[in-house]
Amino acid sequence: MVVRLWDLRRLIVPLTYFIEKPFQNWSRESTRRIGAMSLHVDYTAPVERIRTKAIEIVQASPLWDGQDLKLQVTEAHERTIELRVIASARNSGDAYDLACQLREKLITFLQSELPSALPRVRQQALTTAPSASAPDRVL
Repeated sequence: MVVRLWDLRRLIVPLTYFIEKPFQNWSRESTRRIGAMSLHVDYTAPVERIRTKAIEIVQASPLWDGQDLKLQVTEAHERTIELRVIASARNSGDAYDLACQLREKLITFLQSELPSALPRVRQQALTTAPSASAPDRVL
């Protein structure tokens, strides 16, 4: 069996593969897909402002099908929080392109408007108070 891949290549797969392994036909009812894009930002990032910008970017894109759109904080890591945007499109190719477009435009927005929201490494200097029992050193 010849399967056409998303990048238009053809993959030849033995028919026994489909007989022995179950699969899902995602386009049986509709080709509509929900794409997802994640971005790590600093804990000080203004999530609501980023959400507003993400919605603005997706709504302006001809790739969005006008149905699903949401930004959520999905993880809180040691140094960053993870924002996940989901947006629907007419097909898997459009969903992928929309996610890439959104990622690029959000990064540009963060760089120009909210650079402090980009992930950064913080260092804390540890200081130790001189001990009362430690003798003063004279050089």
